[in-house]
Amino acid sequence: MPRYKLSPEERAQEAERKENLRNIMKGLDVKSFDDLKDVFKMMVGEMLENGLDGELDDELGYTKYDYRNKEGENSRNGYSKKTLKTSFGETEIKVPRDRNGEFEPQLVKKNQTTLTGDIEEKIISMYAKGMTTSDIEAHIKDIYGLECSDTTISRITDKILPLVREWQSRPLEEIYAVVFMDAIHFHVRSEGQIIKKAVYIAIGINMDGIKEVLGMWVGENESAKFWLSVMNSLKNRGVEDILIACVDGLTGFTNAIEAVYPNTEIQQCIIHQIRNTTKFVSYKDIKALMADLKKVYAAVDEQTALAELDSFDEKWSCKYPKIAISWRSNWANLSTYFKYPEAVRTLIYTTNTIEGFNRQLRKVTKNKSVFPTDDSLLKMLYLAMIDITKKWTGKRKDWGQIHSQLEIFFADRLPQ
Repeated sequence: MPRYKLSPEERAQEAERKENLRNIMKGLDVKSFDDLKDVFKMMVGEMLENGLDGELDDELGYTKYDYRNKEGENSRNGYSKKTLKTSFGETEIKVPRDRNGEFEPQLVKKNQTTLTGDIEEKIISMYAKGMTTSDIEAHIKDIYGLECSDTTISRITDKILPLVREWQSRPLEEIYAVVFMDAIHFHVRSEGQIIKKAVYIAIGINMDGIKEVLGMWVGENESAKFWLSVMNSLKNRGVEDILIACVDGLTGFTNAIEAVYPNTEIQQCIIHQIRNTTKFVSYKDIKALMADLKKVYAAVDEQTALAELDSFDEKWSCKYPKIAISWRSNWANLSTYFKYPEAVRTLIYTTNTIEGFNRQLRKVTKNKSVFPTDDSLLKMLYLAMIDITKKWTGKRKDWGQIHSQLEIFFADRLPQ
């Protein structure tokens, strides 16, 4: 590569910066690396004190010397000292107080004694929100005035990996009413190449109606062999039975689940079947064709649905012969929901539960076009999952009705 040559103006600016830095170092009597660390501690301390003063200004509604704009009765009440552990050692700061004792500082909280731990929590939180390492680096520099390299960010976020593995191997419940399974794909760098990898995801609803992510597994591609390893993982973690499994026509899934859970009923997602079989239908035909297809999947029972499928085939087979063929070839797994009442049908006929989760994962990972390793992908997905599932509180509103129906349909498989 050709060497970049500074212009005379740039050389003059560089020389001025170096001279200013030398003067600062001389004025601060910096003679060793320890002296330099003391300077950093002083700078961090001053930055924090300025930030805390600004927070109290916002709290009281007026700045330190602007008494004319004071409206409330509360006011400043001096400072208290706090010693913080930082990346450069311990530093003492002054924390402003208010007379009423109502001020709750956010930059350095009341019981906080370490700054490095707080920064690490913020880095992990930003990583969980999908921020790139360069964005995190810039943000930490802007807010704290600290340099934070890609390597440092990776080292901090790697602390999550033992938690990921512990979560991935945690014991599960013996019986799940419904388990939704799907795969979502990401690009990962491997041995100098960028490979498209599948992340296999399982979300379960237990017999109390509580929803949880059972696991996330990174694999090369969708296959019966890998799905079998997922099923065996669930079995080894204590899952003795799955009443109904909802899938998106996943490659190899049916064989894999039958090998581990032979009594599980499989429901293939109706919405995906509709999309897959109508994507090449002409725009002018789609409205009429969809109306006829709805008579099939919205039928009151399976016998009526098969009769409607015959009518559909008779009407549309000349133009679109593959649609009815596909429905018939997948009918065993598409028609499972017909045997159940409306509440259970609504729960299992589509994989919207896991698709919604996958959409939220994609929002977090959209800034990462390629992940450097499987671990980097898994730790971001884990942090995103923790964030997403915080909102999963309580059970389904109609769970009482669903549970009573499952008790009848699966009486021989549920404990009395």
